[in-house]
Amino acid sequence: MPRGTIDIAVPDLAGRRALVTGASDGMGLGIAERLAAAGAEVILPVRNPRKGEAAIARIRQSVPASRVSLRSLDLSSLESVAALGDTLREEGHPIHILVNNAGVMTPPDRQVTSDGFELQFGTNHLGHFALVAHLLPLLQAGRARVTSQISIAARRGGMNWDDLNWERSYHGQRAYSQSKIAFGLFGLELDRRSQAEGWGITSNLSHPGVAPTNLLAARPELDRNEDTPAVRLIRALSARGILMGTVETAKLPALMAATDPAAKGGVLYGPRGFGQLGGPPAEQRLYPPLRSTDEATRIWRISERLTETAFAIT
Repeated sequence: MPRGTIDIAVPDLAGRRALVTGASDGMGLGIAERLAAAGAEVILPVRNPRKGEAAIARIRQSVPASRVSLRSLDLSSLESVAALGDTLREEGHPIHILVNNAGVMTPPDRQVTSDGFELQFGTNHLGHFALVAHLLPLLQAGRARVTSQISIAARRGGMNWDDLNWERSYHGQRAYSQSKIAFGLFGLELDRRSQAEGWGITSNLSHPGVAPTNLLAARPELDRNEDTPAVRLIRALSARGILMGTVETAKLPALMAATDPAAKGGVLYGPRGFGQLGGPPAEQRLYPPLRSTDEATRIWRISERLTETAFAIT
């Protein structure tokens, strides 16, 4: 298949409500746009209202009949996460699709969330963990598909159990890997618990491969004032069709995991090209750091305690 024609079919989603985190730009915006084009009502919870409005305008330009709306969310604040949960529960509409896509990557120096957690662990994992807990009744009502976006970085490394917040020795890349491993363990444990306790939720994982997204680009709010050498190399290789994916292909594994009627719970979807860097999406073997059910149970319990949330069905 020629590189430029890689795509998947998204089924008719009319009558379904979808929520996509990190959808104000890049890959998340592309996911939201495809869901809207398939007929879903799409909610974009954003931290930056200006970027959110620009995202809504782009979706409405390409899909004039789309039903899209903004909500406020800062995943680095548990108070903000709880407020969004309150808002959506008050609205009372079931959620059928949740794509946990937002994330931050490798601040050069250790930063913390408003609750004092290391920024990547607190945002990528704990923020989403709390969000799913707050939305659980709506997800159950919609018999939802929950897709959590991890990273190829989760295929190596592990949990820094003795220092989850990297207070004693910070290493940006290892902290990022840990955040995505924790997040992946959570997504798999969510599916196991749903099956065991009859929640009716299907939870799976996706990863985008490697593509020139904005994760490694200049991010002044992370004290990264210039594009990293890594993202410049990724852009150059991607533009030449060498190994890497594109922003367009990077969104496809999450779309497959979230919408394909044949997609399964407890499974990882990602690009099937060389090294899983790019190419069409497919089911993949779980990375070794994600295979321990004991570690999944452990991070679940720790996350409940740290976020002061519980997964309760009412």
